[in-house]
Amino acid sequence: MIPPASGCSQFNSTNHISRRGMLQAGTLGVLGLTLADALRPTVAAESGKGTAKACIVLFMWGGPSHLDTWDPKPDAMSEVRGPFRTIATTTPGLRISEHFPRLAKLAHQYALIRSMTHNDPAHLSTVHHTLTGRLAPRPNSDQDPPSRFDSPHIGSIVAKLKHGSGPLPGFITLPWIVSHPAAPGGVAPGQSGGWMGQTHDPFLVSGDPNHPQFRVGGLAETGDVSYQRLNGRHALLQHLDAKSTDTGGYDTMQQKAFDLLSSQEAETAFDLSKEPVAMRDRYGRHTHGQCCLLARRMIEAGTKLVCVNWPNDGQNFWDTHGNNFNSLKTRLMPPADQGFSALLEDLDLRGMLDETLVVWVGEFGRAPRISAASAGREHWPRCYSAVLAGGGVRGGVVYGSSDKIGAYPAENPTSPADLVATIYTALGIPPDTTVLDRLGRQLTLTDGTPVRSILS
Repeated sequence: MIPPASGCSQFNSTNHISRRGMLQAGTLGVLGLTLADALRPTVAAESGKGTAKACIVLFMWGGPSHLDTWDPKPDAMSEVRGPFRTIATTTPGLRISEHFPRLAKLAHQYALIRSMTHNDPAHLSTVHHTLTGRLAPRPNSDQDPPSRFDSPHIGSIVAKLKHGSGPLPGFITLPWIVSHPAAPGGVAPGQSGGWMGQTHDPFLVSGDPNHPQFRVGGLAETGDVSYQRLNGRHALLQHLDAKSTDTGGYDTMQQKAFDLLSSQEAETAFDLSKEPVAMRDRYGRHTHGQCCLLARRMIEAGTKLVCVNWPNDGQNFWDTHGNNFNSLKTRLMPPADQGFSALLEDLDLRGMLDETLVVWVGEFGRAPRISAASAGREHWPRCYSAVLAGGGVRGGVVYGSSDKIGAYPAENPTSPADLVATIYTALGIPPDTTVLDRLGRQLTLTDGTPVRSILS
């Protein structure tokens, strides 16, 4: 039995607990000091000219092979080329892997960056660089788990600078916080609020949305705590606060926390049974596809950034040191192709694509030369690909290129910091915006340079 989803954080903070635990008489203070605090805005910025109002990041944990997906080399030697063929796309002259047939038909809707590059081959520290736009406290290392010295995730910043509507949190991660069983540090850094504090950690929706019993714990009415009892306990909390001469400014945040717990709108947003069967089938009856669908529903309900991490499949994710081609062909590329393409089509049909930025990226690529003994590809950060769509991105654009074997950028090298700066710019947030850390120091979001040529 797959357990129900929860909002429990893995960053030593508590951003979500069950309604029963939240509202027991002895834990009224928790409402004011955890979930409420997590929703508190602390910084503001002058808006840029970006047209995107929200963002969905599809993070392909493990490092997808660019050579076998977005940047194939059909004229290279066989030990580089591999067995996959290429197919034409709706962008003239652009060919991608044959195992992305749905995405090939949508190339006119996205921009492809073929010159992503950095020099860190470690999984954990590179996740930090990719999802924050800043180097990890210790680069080139799989030793360090998350800490409050990490830079804040893109979603933590976006949720604070772009105020959302409705009861849902501004930043949501699903279906898990990525970690690697072979990495000494385990959980990758850069997935939390970092030095901004635990109040900026994501609301975590864990579990498998494709499972029939999937639910987000604490958002549905339970037998022991009805909505009527919930309202009564909230009234009691307000009465107690009224007796205090110093609430610490928590009253507004307490109200937001209560709105989330009691909102039928929030409960509905997480309820995939509200979707037509045909729509669920189009996204794919697998964890990744249903996570993409759930991300659309969250954005539609007012969340500003949803990070969809590649699920824990128990098979090393996109980290294909061995059996690269069979893994890509059977378990990785089909659900990625189906989920991403369905998301783009769905957002477009709903009139949401122009205002929703979608980003597809991993932490690095794979080595040009195939490992003969294992039929795999090793880590390769020096050149890989990323895809952006919607939210003011010019579709049908290819930015940058790699050399003849996909080893290094041939033109327009683009760093993870540049990609993050592009995301911020598309969302109307100047990348050089400064925010205060917990010690009151002013720190810039990222030193990256946005790729303006792919933006409208």
